Amino acid sequence: MGSNAVEFDGVSRTFGADTAAVRALDIIDLDIAPGEFVALVGPSGCGKSTLLRMVAALDHPDHGAVTVAGREAGAKAASIGLAFQNPTMLPWLTVEANVMLPLKIVPPYRQHFRQEKRQAFRDRVHALLERVGLKDFALKYPWQLSGGMLQRASLCRALIHDPQILLLDEPFGALDQFTREGLWRSLQDIWIERRPTVLLVTHDLREAAFLSSRIIVMSPRPGRIVDDIVVPLVRPRTIAGTYEPEAVALCQRMRMLIDVTEAGTS
Repeated sequence: MGSNAVEFDGVSRTFGADTAAVRALDIIDLDIAPGEFVALVGPSGCGKSTLLRMVAALDHPDHGAVTVAGREAGAKAASIGLAFQNPTMLPWLTVEANVMLPLKIVPPYRQHFRQEKRQAFRDRVHALLERVGLKDFALKYPWQLSGGMLQRASLCRALIHDPQILLLDEPFGALDQFTREGLWRSLQDIWIERRPTVLLVTHDLREAAFLSSRIIVMSPRPGRIVDDIVVPLVRPRTIAGTYEPEAVALCQRMRMLIDVTEAGTS
């Protein structure tokens, strides 16, 4: 059994067949250690989201293997949280009830949900909502919240069961800059406190620099890894720090790599 939280070993993926075949990923080798915060950046269509879906066993490679917590992805119910660009809240449930949903279905919490621990679970939800500024909105319904508030609630739902692995697919991409930066700070605080393994897909290079400990830069389709960057910025990071020379140079490096690889395929 490996010591990594996630491993991609020679992974490739093609969608469609014959003349309609599209090769999305080509020989991805990547190890992610427990507690790392890894960002995937690259042009649209390079397979970033496909890699996330493979970790969650929502997709599978044509060749190679994806290992999660030492076992083939999907072979064992790993503790995984997911948050996407468009939060999918059930409109007939309150924010509290939406955030609590994983506790009803994820072991070992589901065995105790209807027993004496239900109030403890409610307290857990409220504590997490307070961390992201939604303390007073627990009993509101999704349609009563702004887009930024919904994304905060979605993040809470992904974290409520203390997942070992957190998968984030452009979770802040649809938000305005100020709301997005506020969520960066909230997520950084939660990661520093809990240290889940995080895999983040983003097109925002400042977001990758602010949040991650490693950045994987990918080429245009078929996606390949063109650089694996250890982020040198100290934590806790600040929004102002993303405009400092070291952070700007990091973003310029990522942009140059993406521009060069895109030019090479045009």
